[in-house]
Amino acid sequence: MTETTQNYEVHPPRQRWTHLALIVKDINASIAWYEKHTHMSLLSRTEDENGYGAWLGDPSDPAQADSPFILVMAQFFEGKDPFAPANHGILGPFAHIGIEVIAREDIDRIAETAKQEGCLALPPTQMPPPIGYICFLKDPDGNNVEFSYDQGVYEEARKIWGSHDNAS
Repeated sequence: MTETTQNYEVHPPRQRWTHLALIVKDINASIAWYEKHTHMSLLSRTEDENGYGAWLGDPSDPAQADSPFILVMAQFFEGKDPFAPANHGILGPFAHIGIEVIAREDIDRIAETAKQEGCLALPPTQMPPPIGYICFLKDPDGNNVEFSYDQGVYEEARKIWGSHDNAS
């Protein structure tokens, strides 16, 4: 590949936030975990000489086509990690992926499922504003995933930046 090689025809019209990337030990287990415990599903899978890659996102959100935000996962083959010998950290204890749910009961349901599967890191907890009602799960690699209700991220963004949703 040369420096002038272009792989894709479509590019964003402006700089934008597109993804969060995680190193995983077992890409199949991680895909299955995120598809079960979150609203995300597999968008794309790749394999090359360095390892496996996967992109997960929210296909039910019509804004994803124009303003995608995805979770990227990479599993490097033995001896193929381009960042070696650096150790890859995990998201925690505070660093986390945050997902806001639509109802308080969702937190209780998510936490109960996670407890049964042994991946509940923090049980449902009412925190002061702006945090809300939350629980934390650990993904298969130990990364923290926070589920929140009444956190206000959605409301604050709409209040400050306005809604671009024609349906509301």
